[in-house]
Amino acid sequence: MLEHMALENITVLDLTRVLAGPYCGAILADFGAKVIKIEQPGVGDDSRHYGPHMNGESLYYGNLNRNKYGITLNLKSEEGKKIFLELVKEADVLIENYRYGVMERLGLGYEKLKEINTGLIYGAITGFGANGPYRDRPGYDIISQAMGGLMSVTGQEGDPPTRVGSAMGDVLGGLNLAIGVLTALNARHVTGKGQYIDVSITDSVALSLEQAWQRYFISGDIPRPHGNSYDAIAPYDSYEAKDGWLVIGCGNQKLYETLCTKILNQPDLISDERFTTVPLRVKNNKEFKLIMEEWLKVYTVSEAVEIILKTGIPAAPILDLEQISRDEHFTKARELFVDIEHPVCGKVKINGSAIKLSDTKAEIRMPAPILGQHNAEILQKYGYEPSDILKLQSEGVI
Repeated sequence: MLEHMALENITVLDLTRVLAGPYCGAILADFGAKVIKIEQPGVGDDSRHYGPHMNGESLYYGNLNRNKYGITLNLKSEEGKKIFLELVKEADVLIENYRYGVMERLGLGYEKLKEINTGLIYGAITGFGANGPYRDRPGYDIISQAMGGLMSVTGQEGDPPTRVGSAMGDVLGGLNLAIGVLTALNARHVTGKGQYIDVSITDSVALSLEQAWQRYFISGDIPRPHGNSYDAIAPYDSYEAKDGWLVIGCGNQKLYETLCTKILNQPDLISDERFTTVPLRVKNNKEFKLIMEEWLKVYTVSEAVEIILKTGIPAAPILDLEQISRDEHFTKARELFVDIEHPVCGKVKINGSAIKLSDTKAEIRMPAPILGQHNAEILQKYGYEPSDILKLQSEGVI
């Protein structure tokens, strides 16, 4: 156990479900925040029912809710609301990802909660945000990828719109909520007050398209899918070698010239009118790709990558999950995956943290909670006796 953790003085109430909100909560918990996961009695987070399962426990849930304390609470009951408000009084942060307006209808919206805790930071993550014509629409990752533009630019040329292979909208939304929480925590030192954080997963996706927007605003041309090439730079693409695929990224003129002279041994390509500037190389990327793959056809991926890297040009194999899981750079040096002992599943492997601090590091300290695991431990700290807790349980409050 580390001597100190970056967020060890922060208490977070986590009302989130499935992916985007729990992803945020896991980041905060990994850095030492006391995150109390609040779930519906008898049912819990929807993702408890998502595979893969081990001994009846969801590892989908387990991966995103590690390091959290777990309690159950019926927020529709008066006693449940009373307990919740006691928790709010001592919390620094509350995060939730209900559809917009749900907490208000429960009488537990931000305007109500800030009356009892002016320092509360309230983070809400929704499909479309807290204002605008789409505010009341439900939001899932695939909705955000569709309406945020990501599917319109993903896939091979001529293919139908394609979802990115992971829940990128949820992940981006979770990251933005975590950034918002940390920003608001610092702002509280400045202003002495908490505030409301409004994160939309669809906004998060739309803004992740970065310079595609500037290209559109300037030219009026709508970006379309074109495989693994990049509209801003070329050569910057995937290429086929003798036994598989690799990527090469020439981000400036010097790297392109090095590729022509030291790899392809065709210095005339530097002055070839099709490739003299970056915009021309982007325009004629397919023609250059044929030249590149002609050179690659006699090399394996590992051979080609080694040769190209020796010249200083960025190149890499396209790895699948099995290859990554066996690579010591990722597994040992970067600690991307962590073994942890779960009370039901036994020894399981979950994702580590991508954020590496030199001193107050992230740490996986405990597995995700069984539903209601910490009811007694948490409620006793708020004055509830064991007999009270049994009564609350029998009444369906917890």
